[in-house]
Parts: sequence; C-alpha cells; structure tokens
Amino acid sequence: MDERERLTDGARRLGLELAPAAVLRLLRLIEELERWNRAYSLTALRGREALITHHLLDSLAIHADLRGPSVADVGTGAGFPGLPLAIARPELAFTLIDSNQKKIRFVAHAQRTLALANVTPLHARVESLALAAPFATVTARAFAALPELLAQVSPLCGPGTRLLAMKGRLPRAELAGIGQAWAVVEVRELQVPGLDAVRHLLVLERRDR
Repeated sequence: MDERERLTDGARRLGLELAPAAVLRLLRLIEELERWNRAYSLTALRGREALITHHLLDSLAIHADLRGPSVADVGTGAGFPGLPLAIARPELAFTLIDSNQKKIRFVAHAQRTLALANVTPLHARVESLALAAPFATVTARAFAALPELLAQVSPLCGPGTRLLAMKGRLPRAELAGIGQAWAVVEVRELQVPGLDAVRHLLVLERRDR
C-alpha cells in the first residue's frame, strides 16, 4: 500500500472521505515539514510513516467534532491538528495560534505553499489575545493541563464555544477541576489507524460569558 492509499484508507477508517486533491495536499504538507525539520527541528518525529500516523491521521481523528464557522487551534506548533483539519474541512475558517515564531513561520509557509485560503497563522500568546468575536470551536493537542487550558483559551470563547482537548491517557484528575463555566459533553478514546498509543478526546462546551 503506497502513501496515498494508506492515508486515504486511514482517513476512511476515521469516517472521513478525502478527495484526491486533499490527499496530495496532506502529503505535500509532510514533505514541507520534513524539509524544514532538517534546518529548524520543528518536530522530534522522523520518517514519513511516523509523520503520516502521528501528525496527519492523529489530527484528522477529530474532524467530525468540529463546529463552524470558525476554529482556533491553540498551541498549534508546526500546524497540528490545524493544518490537516483545514485541508479536510475547507468550509471552515481556521486560525492557528502559537507563541513560537519559528513554528508559526512554518505554518505561514505551509499556508502559502498549499494555497489554504481558510488558514490564518497568528504569532501570539493565546491568553493575551483580545478578539472581536468568539470562535465556534477551539482545538488543543497536548497543550496544557485542562484547568490551565480553559483559563488560557477564555479570551477566545463565548457561550456555546466547543473545546476539543486532545490527550494521551484519560486525565481524570484534570476533569474534576474544570469549574462551573464549562460542561463536559463527551469523553472518548480515539482509535487512530496505525498508532499504537492511547489517545483520548475531551469535548467541552462553554456555559457562560
């Protein structure tokens, strides 16, 4: 099975039917990441197979949980999960936020190279942002402990904002400390094709503000 088939099949097992053009864009993203990685060490992962599994498919595992029209990916790093999700869900507008200038430079490069009109890179500390309107969805992959994450993303959220927190093992103690402003909608294990590691998704919704 070649890379296109592997990615297409993996996405299908996640309930996502990728168009051929989207598959090519996703693989081009990995090519660019590999190229930049040699100079800037954007990720500790090495090898295309690992990048496809740990970055592309892992990111796409939450595609069905997104709500639009606007999505903020906080602590996006080199653009994950934001860039793969933006490729898979072109009808949604994504703002990818990180305080690391080197990584946001790569996100901006990928946005231009892949012609992703629905992606806005933003170099900033998320807790210091002041925005005119809240996002419909906020995503975060291994960004911070849940109570800290909720406090930091507060400026991005309004009533009904959905937070998708991607975790490894289920953080039961973190869930106990979320306070009254957020409701837990769902907690589930993510089954990422080819990834032999525990993954969980915490779905929360903002109650007030």
